Amino acid sequence: MNDSTSVLTEPVTDDLPTQPFTGASPYDTYVQASVLNSLQHPLTEAPDEMAFLVTTQVMELWFTLVVHEWRTARVAFTKDDLRAATDALVRSRRALTALNGAWAPIAALTPAQFNGFRAAFGRASGFQSAMYRHLEFLLGEKSAGMLRAHRGDPAVHEALADTYREPSLYDEVLAFLHRQGLPVPRSVRERDVTRPYTSDPAVVDVWRRVYAGPQAHPHLALGELLTDIAELVTRWRFEHVLVVRRAMGAKPGSAGSAGLAWLERRAARPVFPELWEVRGDV
Repeated sequence: MNDSTSVLTEPVTDDLPTQPFTGASPYDTYVQASVLNSLQHPLTEAPDEMAFLVTTQVMELWFTLVVHEWRTARVAFTKDDLRAATDALVRSRRALTALNGAWAPIAALTPAQFNGFRAAFGRASGFQSAMYRHLEFLLGEKSAGMLRAHRGDPAVHEALADTYREPSLYDEVLAFLHRQGLPVPRSVRERDVTRPYTSDPAVVDVWRRVYAGPQAHPHLALGELLTDIAELVTRWRFEHVLVVRRAMGAKPGSAGSAGLAWLERRAARPVFPELWEVRGDV
C-alpha cells in the first residue's frame, strides 16, 4: 500500500466540541434556523412545490437585505458620507447577485410541473410581496395602487406607506450630487417623491458632466456602481419573465394580473434611467 492510500484509510480524529447544549444551540438561537426550517408547508404532493416555496422564501430574505443596505446608503447620502453610502451599495450589489442566482431551483419548471401545485396557492402572487414593494419604492418606482393593495394588513401598510412617502435612494443620490456642486435642477430636488421617478434631461446633463470628466473621479465610480445595481435589478426582472414564460406561457396571473405581459412591461422600465441615456452622449 502506498503512502497516499494509507493517508486515505487512516481514521479521522473528530476534535469538534461535543458538549451538549441546554436548550437550543447558540447557533440556532442566533440564526433562528429551526424557525426558518419550519416555514415550508407544501399543500400538494407535487415534487417541485418544495423548491418553489424555498426559492420564494429565500428571495424574500434577499429582498430584506437589499432594502436594509439601500436604506443605509440613503441615510449616508443625506450626511454626505460617500464612503459609507458606497460600502452599503457594494454590499447590496453582492446581495443582488445572490438574489439573481436564487432562480436556479425553479428556472426550468415545465408547465406540467408548475400545474402540479399552482392551484394550491390560489390568488397568491409575487407582486403582493411587501418587501419587494419596499425595494421598488426605494428605486423610485412609486405606486399608490400597490400601496393600497396592502391596506388589509395595517402594520405592513403603515411600514410601506413610510417608504412610499420618503425620498427614494436615487432622490438622495441626486440631492447629494447637487450639494457637491453639480446642477441638479430644483424641479427634480423638490419633486413629489410619491410619484414615480421619470427621466429628466437636466439630470442626463449632470451625469454627462460626470462621465466626461476625470475617469478616476468618485462621482464616476458612484455612477458605475449605481449602473451595476440597475443592471442586476433588470436582470432579476427579466429572469422572472423567463421563468414565468417557461412555466406557464401567457396565461393570466394567479392574482388576476395579465401575467407575462404585465411582467414584461415592468421589466422594460429602466432603473436610474439617466445613467443609461447618458452613455450615448459621451
